Amino acid sequence: MARIPRKRSDKGKSGGGIDRRTLLVGGGAAAGLLIAWGAWPRRYAPNLNAGPGETIVNAFLKIDRSGQIIVIVPQTESGQGVTTVLPQILADELGADWRTVAVQSAPVSPLYANTLLAREWLASDWTRLLGGVGDWAVGQYATRSALMLTGGGTSVPMFHDAYRDAGAAARVLLCQAAAARWGIPWESCDIVDGLITDGAARRMKIGEVAGDAMQYKLPDILPLRQGQDGRLAGQDLPRLDTPSKIDGSHNYTADIRLPDMVYASIRQGPIGDALLAGVDERSASGVTGFLKLVRQDRWVAAVASNWWAANKALDLADPVFTLRGTPVSSNGIDNALESAFAGSSGQRLYQQGDLLPVFEGATILASEYQVDAGLHLAIEPMAATARVTDDGAEIWMATEAPGLARAAIADVLGLADEAVTLYPLHAGGSFGRKMDWDAGVQAALLSRDMGRPVQLLWSRLEDVIQDRPSAPAHARMAARLGRNGAIAGWLAKVAAPCAITQTWARIADRALPHEAAAAGSDKATRLAVAGMVPPYAIPNWAVDHYPVDVGLPVGLAQGNARLHGAFFTESFVDELAHLANMEAMSFRIQMLGGNPRLAHCLSTAAAMGGWQGGIAGSGQGIAVHMMDGAYAAILVEAAMSGDRLNVTRIVAAVDVGDQVNPDIARQQVEGGLIYGLAYAMGASVPYERGLPTRAILGRMNLPRLADIGEINVELIRSTAAPTGVSDLAAPLVAPAIANALYTWTGQRLRRLPLLATS
Repeated sequence: MARIPRKRSDKGKSGGGIDRRTLLVGGGAAAGLLIAWGAWPRRYAPNLNAGPGETIVNAFLKIDRSGQIIVIVPQTESGQGVTTVLPQILADELGADWRTVAVQSAPVSPLYANTLLAREWLASDWTRLLGGVGDWAVGQYATRSALMLTGGGTSVPMFHDAYRDAGAAARVLLCQAAAARWGIPWESCDIVDGLITDGAARRMKIGEVAGDAMQYKLPDILPLRQGQDGRLAGQDLPRLDTPSKIDGSHNYTADIRLPDMVYASIRQGPIGDALLAGVDERSASGVTGFLKLVRQDRWVAAVASNWWAANKALDLADPVFTLRGTPVSSNGIDNALESAFAGSSGQRLYQQGDLLPVFEGATILASEYQVDAGLHLAIEPMAATARVTDDGAEIWMATEAPGLARAAIADVLGLADEAVTLYPLHAGGSFGRKMDWDAGVQAALLSRDMGRPVQLLWSRLEDVIQDRPSAPAHARMAARLGRNGAIAGWLAKVAAPCAITQTWARIADRALPHEAAAAGSDKATRLAVAGMVPPYAIPNWAVDHYPVDVGLPVGLAQGNARLHGAFFTESFVDELAHLANMEAMSFRIQMLGGNPRLAHCLSTAAAMGGWQGGIAGSGQGIAVHMMDGAYAAILVEAAMSGDRLNVTRIVAAVDVGDQVNPDIARQQVEGGLIYGLAYAMGASVPYERGLPTRAILGRMNLPRLADIGEINVELIRSTAAPTGVSDLAAPLVAPAIANALYTWTGQRLRRLPLLATS
C-alpha cells in the first residue's frame, strides 16, 4: 500500500497538491503511472472486528443475532449529524427498523478513503493537465494511502452510494438466506420494518439468518429498493447520538478513564518558531498532586494526579521560550497582506472574456475589503488520551484524519502503524480544528515518558494561542457597470495564505506550522480564493490570487476560503447595486438567468423575509452563495443598539438536493448561520509580540442568545442528488449583515469583524 512520506526532508513538498514527481510514478508520465499503480492490489477486505454473535456483512455493516444493525461510520462526528445520516441511508435501503440501528467508528482502512475531498485538496496543474487520468491518480493515491478525511461537507456526497449499496447488498443476502429456509425464490422476499417477509404470512427476524446469509452470492446487478412506502430516507428521524448526549453517557476525550491514568497540561510558547529555553521546576513541585515536568524541544507539559494540579504547576513553572524570527502581530499581518500585491507570485486563476477593453478609459468602481483571522473556539479544546506500552500504543482522540494521525503517532514512537490502535471519538465541536493531530502525538510521548496512561487536555488559553485560525485576507475589487445596469466587467485581486495548503503540509508531510506557512508563501492556488468566482452572468471577469506568509499559521474552518470569498463578492455586488441605483435583489436576479436554482433561493428568502427593497433604515441585507451543487440565499434584519449589534432575524432558503434527513440539514444550516454570525461579530483577536492580546471568550464580542432573534430555514424541494450542507451557510452571514447595516447607518463596512474590538 502507498504510504504518505514521513521523512523530514520531504515536509512541505506537496504544498496542497500532488507534485510532478509523486504523480509521474514509473518515469513514463501517465503511462508509467498506470503501469505502476495498475500492478498494485485493487481489492481490500474489511478489517472489522466481530464481537460474539456478530456477522460482518460488508465494510459498512455488521448484524448480530438479536437483529441489531451496527453501521460502521468512518467520518468524524462533530455535531453535524453524520453518524445519523449515513446510517439512515443504509437502514433505508436495507429495510431496517430504526430502533435497532447502532453506530460504530470505522478503523483505518483504504475502504473508507475520502477520494472526493482528496481530489479537491490535491488537484494541481499536473492533475488537471492529465484530465481523467489525473483524477484517477489522486483517487488511487487517496485509497492506497487510506486517506480518511472529514471536511468540506463531503461526507454524504462521498459515501451516499456506498451506504445505499451496502444496505441493498445486505437485504439481498438476507432475503436469499430466508428464502432458502422457506423454499421459495428470494426475489419474492423483502425486508420491512426489520423483518424478512415473503409478502404473505411468513416473517423472520434479520438476526436469525445473518450468519447464513454470507454464504450466498450477490447478483450481477444489485436491485435497489423501489417505491416510497415505509422508506426512512427523507424522514426527520431522531439523531442516534441524542440520548447519550442528554443523559451524559456520551464519551468525549476528556471522559476517558483508564487504570493508573494521570493528567497533563501543556505549554507550547508563542506563535512561530519557538524553542523551550527553561522552566522553574522547583516552584512547580510545590503543587499537591504534581508528578513531573516533561520537556521537549518545543513544549513542556506538567503531569499530575488531576488536571487542575497539572495546569497550576505549569503556571508556576513559568516556561520561557526563545522565539526565532519576527513575532506575529496584527500590524505585521496587515502589512504582509498589503505587500503581497506588489510581489511576483500573484497569478490569474480564473478568467472569462477580456477585461482590458472593458476597463480601458472607463469609470471603474474600486473598493478594498479585509478580513481578520477567525478563531475556532470549539467547546472542546484539543485533547487526547494515550496508553503506550512495549507492545504498542492506544490513543483515544477526536480526529478528522485518523489515518494520518495514526501514522504520525507511530512515527514519533518508532512503531509500525499497525502497532498503534486509534479509537476515534466524537468531537465536542471542531469546524476543521481537529484535522490537526498535535495533541495525539503529545499524549503518546507523555505516556511513554511516564510509563502509564496520560490524558492531555489543552487549556483554553493554550487552545487560543495555538489555534490555526481561518485565513486573513485582503481584496481589491474593481468593476464596471454596463448601460443596462448589469456588471460588464469584474476583477478580484485577493491576497491571502491558503489554509488547506498549510493544513496538508502539517498533517501529511509533518511540517511544523511556521514551516508550512513559509512553504506555501509563493504558491498561488484556487483553494485560497474559493467563493470568488461570481455566480452571476458577467461577460468579462477574472480572479487573481497573491499568496503570502503572514506569520500566523492558518487552518481549516467552516467554509474555509469561502468565508472571505463570499464576503468580498456579495458586499461588492451590493455596492454596485447602489451605484446603479437599483434595488439589490433585482440587481442580482437580472444576472441569475443562467442560475435558476440560486435565483429561486434568493426570491424565496426575500419573500419569506418580507424584503423591503433595501431602503434606508430597513436594516435588511441579502446575500447568495453556491458551492458544489448546493445553493443558498439569506435575508437578515440587523440593527445597532449603542455599540452592540443585534441580529433580530435570519431567513435562509437553501437548495441542497434531496436530503436524507431534512431536520439534520436544517440543523447544519442553522449551525452555519451562528458560526457565520460569530465570524462577523468577533471570533478574532489582535496579535502582538507573537501572542493574542486576549483569550477570554467573554471579551471576544461573540454573539449571545440575546443578540440572535428568529431563524427560519426553508429547504427547497429538489430531486437532485443530496449535497453537503455543513459549509454552505456560514459564508453568507457576514456580507448580509454588512449590507443590512449599510441601510441602517449609511456606512459601508468593509472589514471583518464588523465591529472594532480592542
